[in-house]
Amino acid sequence: MSEPARLQDHPNWKYLLQEFDTLYRMGSSGGSPTIRSHRKRVRDRLSNAMKSNPVIQENPSQSLPVTAHLPRALDLGERGAMQGMARALREVAPKLEWVYGYEKLPKSLIKKYAYCEVLGPRGPVHADNLIIGFVLFAPATTYPQHSHTEIEESYISVSGSWSENNAAVFAPGSLILNTPGSKHRITTGDIDPCLLAYAWTGPIERLVAPDMNFSRK
Repeated sequence: MSEPARLQDHPNWKYLLQEFDTLYRMGSSGGSPTIRSHRKRVRDRLSNAMKSNPVIQENPSQSLPVTAHLPRALDLGERGAMQGMARALREVAPKLEWVYGYEKLPKSLIKKYAYCEVLGPRGPVHADNLIIGFVLFAPATTYPQHSHTEIEESYISVSGSWSENNAAVFAPGSLILNTPGSKHRITTGDIDPCLLAYAWTGPIERLVAPDMNFSRK
């Protein structure tokens, strides 16, 4: 029986993880000690996962309606500050498993939203204490208010413009941190899709079963 394929045998997955490492190692915390601590947690856990040379799990690829916007999102990403991430993602795009994550998804989101896990308990690259991946939104999307119990979450814009809680407009390269339990709502620009890289840290048992639900009005 042949040995299972590991991360070192799949350069494209490795290069994509290296782009995440660069984002969380070289980017600015904006002077925030909370963001600085989160960035360190992400890169330390990512570094440990990569050093362990984990087995690559051959998950079945899956597209959803919103992934029709992925080529445009990657084109936009390759023109700007996040071109390294966009190009690395393009190389593995045919192998991604896009999902909704919610048992009950509003009809308004069926064609406008999906996410894929790259590294984590269910990702092609296995890790127990960290999840990283991507969220894709179609133009003019409202992602309803929600929160994550015991999970700390950061988004980094790859392409497109978006806002959270109507507080600001975030451009490619921007990072926003959502602490555990904080409620947030996302809206995207009217013309182009929005692609966000994300990272989750938290207890292992919570990352395995994040219990994704939208907040009640």
